[in-house]
Amino acid sequence: MFCPDCGALMKPSGEEWVCKKCGLTKKKDEDDNNIVSSQKEERETVVIEEELDTLPKTKVRCPNCDNNQAFWRLEQTRAADEPETRIYRCTECNHTWREY
Repeated sequence: MFCPDCGALMKPSGEEWVCKKCGLTKKKDEDDNNIVSSQKEERETVVIEEELDTLPKTKVRCPNCDNNQAFWRLEQTRAADEPETRIYRCTECNHTWREY
């Protein structure tokens, strides 16, 4: 609810809305007592492993077979203020590894 006089945010106080800035009060309507809540949606991470040819390739040595080419992608696996994780998959043996 916003104040009709000054446009500031009004806060509920008992049976009224009170403007934080100018002190204007307004009686609550019947609809103002509804409680709004939000629920966190569960997100599913989809990993595409069948269509590897669409991923970019880079020159990097596979620790499993010593091949020098791999598919790669970046993924945010830790906090947002930390760098992404590079995930590689060898083009020869399909070994997957990551670099932080």
